[in-house]
Amino acid sequence: MTPARTAATRIRQRRFRSADGVELVADEAGPEDAPTVVLLHGGGQTRHSWAGTLDTLAARGYRVINYDARGHGDSDWSSDGSYQLDDRVDDLRAVLADSRAGFALVGASMGGATSLHAAASGLKPAALVMVDIVPEPEPQGIARIVNFMKAHTGGFANLDEAVDAVAAYNPERPRPSDPSGLMKNLRLRDDGRLYWHWDPRTVAGRDEMGREDGFHTVLQQSAAKVATMDDVPLLLVRGLKSDVVSDSGIAAFKAQAPRLEVVDVGGAGHMVAGDRNDAFASGVIEFLDRHLPI
Repeated sequence: MTPARTAATRIRQRRFRSADGVELVADEAGPEDAPTVVLLHGGGQTRHSWAGTLDTLAARGYRVINYDARGHGDSDWSSDGSYQLDDRVDDLRAVLADSRAGFALVGASMGGATSLHAAASGLKPAALVMVDIVPEPEPQGIARIVNFMKAHTGGFANLDEAVDAVAAYNPERPRPSDPSGLMKNLRLRDDGRLYWHWDPRTVAGRDEMGREDGFHTVLQQSAAKVATMDDVPLLLVRGLKSDVVSDSGIAAFKAQAPRLEVVDVGGAGHMVAGDRNDAFASGVIEFLDRHLPI
């Protein structure tokens, strides 16, 4: 259950400018001088996917920054198509520039990869939470995400068509009785059609199996480096219905970093927080209480 939004957890909209001029739009809540938790959404998502988590953490007393990644949501699209992990780490540096206390990173999928690479690149968090992503993800699961993001480049004639596309991607999730919330992920253009909020170039370099030149190599190199950093606590939250993170992927990560803790969320797929926010938040809060206490 999401806690009631009070004055203490009221949203403040922020804008951050990255090193290359890309402007990032964020929601911020909680005391400005409190330990900071940064929420990084996955590819094809927006900051709105973290709405319940933001409320829960802010009510707990954390300063929470929840931002749209470059090329997603209300944040700028990169003029030259710069969507590498290094670019996303530069964005995170801009977001954390005015933090006054320790910070934790909670990243889902693409956001988890960004968080891991950030820790390897010198942005040392007090706690690192990776949500349904490991250095060796399942290719079929990644391909399904990428192919969904590459589809429907011509947009949709109406909201029902977009709802149908989401239902085809995630048939186990009940269709919403009120689909209007999906409009947060769509943009109405001058031609009268609805388009997804993300820049198609974010996945343009990936093949039919979701692979991108250099991406997985960088991710694995970052994992190897973070594995040696015993002062960076690691938590992996997996949806037990996920097709992206397997037992073998977890075992390989744990072999690198034996300190890795794992929380399995039953009834959840790759979109763990969206599927079971209560169980997700409980596991994350217990971890943060130990490593980044209020």
